[in-house]
Amino acid sequence: MKMQNVQKGFTLIELMIVIAIVGILAAIALPAYQDYTVRAKMAEPMGFLAEAKTTLSEFYATQGAFPSAEQAGLNTNPNTQIVASIKYTASDNGRVGVTIQPAGIVPGVVAAGRGFSLSPVTATGSLTLQWVCGGSAATGVTNIPAKYLPSTCRG
Repeated sequence: MKMQNVQKGFTLIELMIVIAIVGILAAIALPAYQDYTVRAKMAEPMGFLAEAKTTLSEFYATQGAFPSAEQAGLNTNPNTQIVASIKYTASDNGRVGVTIQPAGIVPGVVAAGRGFSLSPVTATGSLTLQWVCGGSAATGVTNIPAKYLPSTCRG
């Protein structure tokens, strides 16, 4: 009876194929993960805008007009790691914007002075507001790339 040699371990080619597959998966996953982390950080600016939406909506529902900046009482300078400022002027039809700290997200992804804004939309004769995302020169906020916006703004 002759003993056969049984292969133990992996061949070099098999190991190279596994490394190539792992490399391809990493090349796909890393950019997707970076985009995801930027979008996750955008939850903070949306939280500040949600607070402003509530304040402005309540005032509009009771008074039928948008408050002045002083009446609104918004925290316009939160200056957090991600949010630089909140911009609101009553003359811009209730639009409220947020400016992002460029270094707070990912350096090079969001430039200085960029952010996004929410605009109120009313039905004729209604005091109920619906909010939509958009940019505005009056608030001084320019849009950031759509893929980084919160999901409610990517429409």
